[in-house]
Amino acid sequence: MTHTLPLPDFTHERVEVITGRRSGLIIVAALHSSVLGSALGGARLWTYPHWSDALGDALRLSAAMTLKNAAAGLDAGGGKSVIALPEGTVLDAERRRAAFLDLGDAVESLHGLYRTAEDVGSTTEDMLVVSERTEHVVGLPDAVGGSGEPAGPTSLGVYESLRATLERVTGSADLSGRRVTVSGLGQVGSRLAVRLAAEGALLTVTDVNPAKRDLALELGADWAMPGEEHLVPADVFVPAGIGGLLTEDVIDGLNAKAVCGPANNPLAARAGADRLAARGILYAPDFVVNAGGVIYLDLEAKKLGSRPEIMDRVGRIGDTLRTIFDEAEARGVTPLEAAEGLAAERLAAGDRGHALAH
Repeated sequence: MTHTLPLPDFTHERVEVITGRRSGLIIVAALHSSVLGSALGGARLWTYPHWSDALGDALRLSAAMTLKNAAAGLDAGGGKSVIALPEGTVLDAERRRAAFLDLGDAVESLHGLYRTAEDVGSTTEDMLVVSERTEHVVGLPDAVGGSGEPAGPTSLGVYESLRATLERVTGSADLSGRRVTVSGLGQVGSRLAVRLAAEGALLTVTDVNPAKRDLALELGADWAMPGEEHLVPADVFVPAGIGGLLTEDVIDGLNAKAVCGPANNPLAARAGADRLAARGILYAPDFVVNAGGVIYLDLEAKKLGSRPEIMDRVGRIGDTLRTIFDEAEARGVTPLEAAEGLAAERLAAGDRGHALAH
């Protein structure tokens, strides 16, 4: 079998690909950049058709973390790790523990240049297992004095970003009576949907897991069939699942004024940002919108402020997005290009500082 997605260009400092000696699973630890400091990015446990798909995912996600951490103003580089499950694999408790011990070894091999955390498919309890093999892990459970689950901070950042986006396309950040479609009801999407419903938004939601329909009923939200949610008229479309949702066909059929959501890499191709702009649809760059969790984890780990102070910093993501929208409009470019420019400025300054220190 060959990989199903083309591998991205290799721009990374270092990538470890191992077969876990305990679990027998392929594990990738990708360090994209440490220019701004020790890289930070979560560990994804996911099913892939081929191991090279997991490698490609880790390369893309770690590069996106460099942009995310730089644009968020963190002194942290970009990295990501992936534990690849072959199709049809179900982990029992023993093999799951083995997989995260193996992940700890892979992270430790990068000698502190990369710190991991929970991500899609992994939990804070899994990170506790990782900590048995390396100290370079953040987001341990509250019960052991860790910073706990970052989905709440991520959701706050998305909420403030959504308000900024709505303000830009309607003239008001007020969610009452506004039509919002949430595609994906995981940890972040569910939290966001609950908050939006409480503020009077007219919600349409969907998820590949039909059991999530219970949440829709609880919130009084309309349910859309997965794959058709982009056709529902909305003020803001919120991609909150796995990346790559915004293909050319989806963008062409998208019935929304704006896109703003927590999904990593929601654009199937970078050109999707131009395609959205050509249709008059405002795009809020994902790596700005979803940075709340990583801001929280990084600042908590470094003890840079109390939790209320850190959450206040997370809440200012909306202001960062407003600045990006202003910059995009002033320069006549997409918000994606403006956001990448913001990250590039920080990385260039960091690279100069890094060079001077050696």
